[in-house]
Amino acid sequence: MQRKPIFDTVRRLLGRGFRRAEVAAIDAAIDAALTAPDPARAVSRAGRDLVRRWEGCARRRGDGTVEAYPDPGTGGEPWTIGWGSTGGGIGPGTVWTQAQCDARLDADLARAAAQVDAALAGAPTMQAQFDALVSFHYNTGAIAHAALTRLHRAGNHAAAAREFGRWIHAGGRVMPGLVRRRAEEAALYASAQ
Repeated sequence: MQRKPIFDTVRRLLGRGFRRAEVAAIDAAIDAALTAPDPARAVSRAGRDLVRRWEGCARRRGDGTVEAYPDPGTGGEPWTIGWGSTGGGIGPGTVWTQAQCDARLDADLARAAAQVDAALAGAPTMQAQFDALVSFHYNTGAIAHAALTRLHRAGNHAAAAREFGRWIHAGGRVMPGLVRRRAEEAALYASAQ
């Protein structure tokens, strides 16, 4: 990396040259910035709202807790609770508080965002595209092998947006809710272009 343009710009801004200690401090700051890991990419409020809108927090009981329910496509596995949470320990009879549902949503979104970020392999991605891809992955778990990921990495965003519409099946049949969700994800993704 060429540091001279940085030093020249700061010299002009300050209207003076640098002392030896200042040069060393600026060099150290540049080195630290170049070697620091990139901060984790996070889903925005709009992306979080999209996931919440489509996942819902279903099966609320009279006492305010939330009960697990079977997958609408299969009528069984995977059992789901809260904001679309699945996995170990969730099955018939699982009951969570709203606070547990909300905390799990935060953790699930952070995990999904990290997985999407890794799958994108540094490809330029606008926030709306990222949010749409996180919603897609949150629901499907398919970001690592979906053609839309490959198309996005290649910069073919129009084709990637069309790919959302292929992910509308559950249990071997077209699910109207998935048709609408994928259309909304595709629209959000395309809004970044």
